Amino acid sequence: MRPRFKLPFSGWHLLLMPLALIFVLPLVQMLLTSFMSTAEINQFPPKLIPTSLHFEGYRTLLTETPVIRWFGNTVLVSVVSVLSHLVLCSAAGYGFARLKFAGRGLAFLVIIATVMIPLQLLMIPTYLMFARIGIVDTLAAAFVPWLASAFGIFLMRQFFLSLPVELEEAALIDGCGTWRTFRSIVLPLARPALATLAIFTLLSSWNDLLWPLVAISDDSRFTLQVGLANFQGTRRTEWAQLMAGNVIATAPLILAFLFAQKRFIATMSFTGLKG
Repeated sequence: MRPRFKLPFSGWHLLLMPLALIFVLPLVQMLLTSFMSTAEINQFPPKLIPTSLHFEGYRTLLTETPVIRWFGNTVLVSVVSVLSHLVLCSAAGYGFARLKFAGRGLAFLVIIATVMIPLQLLMIPTYLMFARIGIVDTLAAAFVPWLASAFGIFLMRQFFLSLPVELEEAALIDGCGTWRTFRSIVLPLARPALATLAIFTLLSSWNDLLWPLVAISDDSRFTLQVGLANFQGTRRTEWAQLMAGNVIATAPLILAFLFAQKRFIATMSFTGLKG
C-alpha cells in the first residue's frame, strides 16, 4: 500500500490561518502607523511601512494630553466592573442554578429579557436617575452600569448547571452550609467561567464609549476611549496621536486575553450546552 500523506497540522488551519491574518493585519497597520510621521500618514498613495521610526505621536500624546489620567480612569472603571461582575453575577447565577425559591424561572426570564432592550432607550432614564443621586460627571457614572449584567448571570448559571450536583450534596452532608459550599466547593471549580466573565466584562467596560461620552463632560474624568474620540474631527484628525493612543488602549486587552485564553476556551466548551 502506498503511504498516505498526512499534514503536520489540522486541515482546518488552512482556513483559519487566512482568517486570522485578516484580523491581525489591521492591528499591525495600526502599530506601524503610530510610528509614522504626519507627512507619511497623509502621503498619497499611503505607505504601509514607515521609512524610519518616529515617536512624535507618542511624545505629543504624553506631553500635551492627560492620557495617563485617562488610562488610570479606564483602569479604575474596568477593575471595579470586573470585580463586581465576578461577585454579583456568580452569586446570582448560583442562586438561579441551584437554589429553589418561588418565581425563580420568571425572575430569570425577566433578567434575560433585558438583553433585548436597546441601550439607547435606557440612556435618558439612566441619566436622569444618576443626576438625581448626584453622580453625573463622575467616574461612578461610568462604572455603576457595569456592576452586573444579564449576560454575566446567564453565563455563570449555565456553567453551574454543568457541574455535578453530587459535589454540593456531599458538602451539605459534611455540614457545610449553602454559602460555604458556594465559596469553598463551587467557586474553585468555576475558575474558567470566572475568567471568561472577567474577559468579557473587561472588553466591554474598557471599550465603552457611548455612555461615558454622555455622562461625563469634565476632561479630567474622561476614560481612554472618550479622550481618544476628541482627536477625531470633521475638519482635522490627529492620526499620529490617535494611532498611538489606540496602541496604548489595545495592548492591555490583548495581554489580558493571551493570559486567560485557555480558561476562556474551556468555558466555551461547557456553557450553552445545558439549559
